[in-house]
Amino acid sequence: MTKLIDLFTSAALDAGRAILEVYRAGPTTSYKADCSPVTEADEQAERIILEALRQAVPDIPVIAEEAVAAGRIPAIGGGPFILVDPLDGTKEFIAGRDEFTVNIALIRSGVPVAGVVYAPALGIVYTGDGDVAYRLTIGADFSVDARKSIRVREAAPSMVAVASRSHSTPETKAFLKANNIAETCAIGSSLKFCLVAEGQADIYPRLSRTMEWDTAAGDAVLRAAGGTTTTLDVKPLVYGKTQQTDNIDFANPYFIARGGLQKSGFVTRSVDPAP
Repeated sequence: MTKLIDLFTSAALDAGRAILEVYRAGPTTSYKADCSPVTEADEQAERIILEALRQAVPDIPVIAEEAVAAGRIPAIGGGPFILVDPLDGTKEFIAGRDEFTVNIALIRSGVPVAGVVYAPALGIVYTGDGDVAYRLTIGADFSVDARKSIRVREAAPSMVAVASRSHSTPETKAFLKANNIAETCAIGSSLKFCLVAEGQADIYPRLSRTMEWDTAAGDAVLRAAGGTTTTLDVKPLVYGKTQQTDNIDFANPYFIARGGLQKSGFVTRSVDPAP
């Protein structure tokens, strides 16, 4: 899927260029029906990505965050589909923090098999394709300056967790305490998956609401780097979740993303599995 990764990377870089223009000028914020923020950067980036995908892979349905919010949701059937979050970490973006990302991923049979995460303000792209993951350094001209293979690390004597900067919950704190995880790095967007994927952290417990487009690209990078993402009952997190009896379409349950941990399970008895 090298050509597909190249397509995703090119589309993400073009979207990132537009995002940075808005970021530097100062975004205008409005709010969607679910009270989540959106800016012109989200909308411009999504248009750029969707047009690139339409031209290159017109037969693969695309589920994109802002299109879904507007009610434009193509049927995915049982075949492959693409998930797009044009600006993940909008709260970080609005607050002037550089941790926002562009996320694009291919889903096949419920599994994120290829994904790209681009952090425009940091000049970093993470890619995951099968069992190969890379970190790319992006230059000022939006070209790739360097490429480095990444892999999860084996469990350290004292685990390091990454957690959401904007969506911390009592359940997350209880999980960390119950599992004796004292060191935590708070960061926004799908970068949390990527930090685990490149061995800077061991675990990312997400015990608050996410949607599939939030997680698919980072999850693809993590799995390609040797990590796993499971629900609280240690089942693989799957994608393409429609007609859920207990949640809206494409909503995720709580999950735990981890690197090369030998421990198969964690204490979750104090955590309600429902988002």
